[in-house]
Amino acid sequence: MNQIFLENGTAVPVTRIKADTCFVSGKKELKESNAHYIQLAARETKRLNKPLQGFFKKIFNKEIGYKTVKEFRLPANDPMFEKLSVGQKLDASIFQVGDKVTVSGTSKGKGFQGVVKRHGFHGSPASHGHKDQLRMPGSIGAGEPQHVFKGMRMGGHMGNAKITVKNLEIVSIDLDNNEIFVKGAIPGAFNGLLFIVAQGEFEIKKEEAPKVEESTKTEKVPEVVSEAPKVEEAATVEQPAKAEEVSNVQDDKK
Repeated sequence: MNQIFLENGTAVPVTRIKADTCFVSGKKELKESNAHYIQLAARETKRLNKPLQGFFKKIFNKEIGYKTVKEFRLPANDPMFEKLSVGQKLDASIFQVGDKVTVSGTSKGKGFQGVVKRHGFHGSPASHGHKDQLRMPGSIGAGEPQHVFKGMRMGGHMGNAKITVKNLEIVSIDLDNNEIFVKGAIPGAFNGLLFIVAQGEFEIKKEEAPKVEESTKTEKVPEVVSEAPKVEEAATVEQPAKAEEVSNVQDDKK
């Protein structure tokens, strides 16, 4: 976490999030339920099994893979489903300052914990027949049902679960470093994986066409450069021939 000072001098606690570049790896439409799904891939890696290698090679036409694949469900008749195409890149530029986002992450794992730490029990008295019962849960049920009710608060595995925090505000966006500054705390440990969802539409950058034109122009440059050495080679070949002719003329004069 960090803090950012606004124009009026107010300090706002924020969490800096590194927004990794995502690519649209799939689209799915279920006509029965009228649901649309968009699959995003992120976190490039080379360690993939054979099925995933073939899956990504069909999309990107090169040996590349991603270790994080997530499906997002879009509302029915969402226009963004038609605008997005397989292989398209998404980064932090799709967000805007002031957006209310929903952040989901995995909380820190605490291991096996008792009821005092896990549920906040105050424990039993420390004397008068309560030997070694200070942090015990006490009775877990009545005598008549003769079974433990579902949902009884007891000791167990704490943490390492999915936590979702809603209505977090984006305070600032750093497009150069592809970072998002969100007001407040978010779930998860350092270097944890987060899923950020915002309401509304976003603009799609139209930068693909100029890049294709530049690549076609650069391909013609090697052809022009390769022709120049051919002229020099031809000139160097003709020079020995002229020297031999001059030597033959001098021999005739002698």
